[in-house]
Amino acid sequence: MARILAVTNQKGGVGKTTTAVNLSACLATLGQRVLMIDLDPQGNATTGCGVVKRVALPTVYQILIGRSTLAEARVRTNFGFDILPANRELAGAEVELIEMGGREFRLRDALLPVLGDYDFVLMDCPPALNMLTVNGLVAAQAVMIPMQCEYYALEGLTDLVATLKKVRAHLNSTLEIEGLLRTLFDPRSTLTQQVSGELVEHFGDKVYRTIIPRNVRLAEAPSYGKPVIAFDRASKGAQAYMALAQEILDRRDGASGAAVAQGVDA
Repeated sequence: MARILAVTNQKGGVGKTTTAVNLSACLATLGQRVLMIDLDPQGNATTGCGVVKRVALPTVYQILIGRSTLAEARVRTNFGFDILPANRELAGAEVELIEMGGREFRLRDALLPVLGDYDFVLMDCPPALNMLTVNGLVAAQAVMIPMQCEYYALEGLTDLVATLKKVRAHLNSTLEIEGLLRTLFDPRSTLTQQVSGELVEHFGDKVYRTIIPRNVRLAEAPSYGKPVIAFDRASKGAQAYMALAQEILDRRDGASGAAVAQGVDA
């Protein structure tokens, strides 16, 4: 069964879309079956995968309002994974969903028929706690939180953790934090090092060992409609996201091994 991860942070500009696109591509490169869902009306993850969002129909919008199925809407990228695209019409879903029954569960229910087709589902959530993000959090098993190591990021993290507790209490009792990903990392900054240390101290092994550095190639790749691994495989950004993909697989395999051992011991 697929591992469903919501890539989310209520603070903008922390690398959510960059992470969703590049991690999807790297997991696919490592042989995983991956679906990426673009939940942001800006559609940046869609264009970052080389899909023209102006002509991408149907999209996640049609899925949420019940006009299409996910199997009909998913698009195969040139980079080994599928995407459920988004464009500006997704902004209208916010209003339309208000009057719909079970509005928080529409994405979760749409995913169920295709989960057997994938090993990972990654959702690029918008930087706001709206109905689109709520649908992502309800559908997810866990959240991946990209964040910069700066003072305001710690404040934003506190708010996000409070939001996750509310979602767990009312909509998705099994939602957990998969991991915190340090992005746009500049090791020359004393503040960056201090905040990074505080994250590790407070969250322990929930903080990924892999760190995503500031990298020009990561910033350039979306303008070519490519993940960085297809744009410049030798770049530090590509190497970092490949390392992250491998770390995630190692965590998954380690957890599976522990579960089997526990069953044997029992």
